[in-house]
Amino acid sequence: MRDQETAPGHPERRLTTKETAELLGVKPDTVYAYVSRGQLSSRREPGGRGSTFDAKEVEALARRNKRESSGSSGSGGELSVRTRITLIEKDRYYFRGVDATELAARHSYEEIAEWLWTGELRPGITFTAPKASVSVARRAVDALPEHTGPTDRLRVAAIAAATADPLRFDLSEDAVLGTARILVPTLVAALPPVRRAHRDEGPLAHRLWARLSGRPADEASLHVLDTVLGLLVDHDLAASTLAVRVAASARAHPYAAVSSGLGVLEGPLHGAASGLAHRLLLDVLDQGTAAPVVADELRAGRRVPGLGHRLYPGEDPRARALFALLKQVPGAAPALAAARDIVATTARHTPLHANVDLALAVFTVSSGMPSTAGETIFAVARTAGWIAHALEEYGERPLRMRPSGHYVGPRPPQPLPE
Repeated sequence: MRDQETAPGHPERRLTTKETAELLGVKPDTVYAYVSRGQLSSRREPGGRGSTFDAKEVEALARRNKRESSGSSGSGGELSVRTRITLIEKDRYYFRGVDATELAARHSYEEIAEWLWTGELRPGITFTAPKASVSVARRAVDALPEHTGPTDRLRVAAIAAATADPLRFDLSEDAVLGTARILVPTLVAALPPVRRAHRDEGPLAHRLWARLSGRPADEASLHVLDTVLGLLVDHDLAASTLAVRVAASARAHPYAAVSSGLGVLEGPLHGAASGLAHRLLLDVLDQGTAAPVVADELRAGRRVPGLGHRLYPGEDPRARALFALLKQVPGAAPALAAARDIVATTARHTPLHANVDLALAVFTVSSGMPSTAGETIFAVARTAGWIAHALEEYGERPLRMRPSGHYVGPRPPQPLPE
């Protein structure tokens, strides 16, 4: 290594891109990703062929990465991962420092996705998928049994689309962004349409509507669907997002990372929550009052779906934003009244606020959608957030998401079993 520390005019030691990559344990492309994110500064020397980096700054970043990769937050031993994407604080949440509910109110889902991925807004952007990608994904999904759930369909579509992309293993930032802009619309296009007359063009929310409801779409409902997608695009390190980051840490390509997230999302404690709230609302509408329905839930030892959130002691900001919009949706009044009845009935003993699952259920019930529609909306929305986290993880040291097991079994040596 050339030592520049004592060279005239160079009071600090400078490292080449190759030296910087070796010290950080990453690829050269990742070094420049650090620069674009403001984590490193670079300088091109006069007459030099490439950029150089301040050795002290690089060493500090290496120490920070090593500290964070230990997996300990220092508060109860929970896993802690540094991220620039989402902050949840005081019953509000922010995407790259900007209030998420305000972003969703003013910008489309695609624009918010671009903001998460790049830190830049691209007004009017829409995502389109090449015919080859859509064709292979549709064929794979169409071959599934009729009763297949939406998350299974999306996971199969993601895997099928991967097989049609020979460049899927290119994990450079530009390549992953290109994949993201293709994968999200491919997932939507692969879902079987409910309505025969539909167009696979325009904003993603318009294309998704035809896969969820047999009713013609009114402008208010389309606006709600687009806003829902924007509100649900990310929510920090949820279980599915953590799975995506683990896959990305092992350098799985974006299709595989998204497939990991979809696998976790399908669990009953994650993606199925909105479906439970949907069925609860239908029961309340059928009974005409929430009291007997809530009583049955409690008698069965179940918590009432759609209420409370471990990250929001007060009101879920996503639910607040959606309830305000749903007042403008034709035919939503009965489901809104049923949701208010559920909250009021439960609040007699437990003061819990409505969460986004209950608000999403009001939308799906009012729009004539099946109980699985909320899971579909959630999965499509969160795909963009998963890719944002995968992009961030590709810029970190490989395999850092590798905790150590704490063995509690019999101490060796043990006799061979007979």
